[in-house]
Amino acid sequence: MFKLRELQRSDLDKINKWRNDPHLIACLGAPYRYINGDVDEAWYEKYLNTRTQSVRCAIVDDEREENILGLISLMDINYVNRSAELHIMIGSSENRGRGIGTFAVHAMVTHAFDNMNLRRIELGVLETNHAAIHVYEKVGFVTEGVKRESNYKNGKYVSMIMMGLLKEEYLKKTEESIHV
Repeated sequence: MFKLRELQRSDLDKINKWRNDPHLIACLGAPYRYINGDVDEAWYEKYLNTRTQSVRCAIVDDEREENILGLISLMDINYVNRSAELHIMIGSSENRGRGIGTFAVHAMVTHAFDNMNLRRIELGVLETNHAAIHVYEKVGFVTEGVKRESNYKNGKYVSMIMMGLLKEEYLKKTEESIHV
């Protein structure tokens, strides 16, 4: 079905198209800005030089690895506190609602907890992104707070919901879903 693999330079053209899609960026916390290929090249080079602080994976069709469907990342990895921040983007609208995000969040969270020995993952999500909130809650994230009217999107301020997931909570939820 789907799998994660590390981001590759060959993914940049598609990612650049996504990052220039105002409808996609309207769902994310980042502001919309015009991004050319050189900016994404520099972004990728920075990632390669700071791989100890981040993990960036392409979400791909497991039969066609070159077919990138989205991007999921663990950012600001802190090995003292054993924490990181999760970011995800499903590129084209026809790929949303297919379970790709749920798969990717589960896979990345499992990687963070089982392979990287992290114990906490956090994220921010726009209060208007109901589909993403549903995915995060399904995986086990809980709301920890709200940054009121913190992001300016399409001419108005939108609040950011701050969510977190602890390793123990995830393991318990995963175990419960197996026994159901």
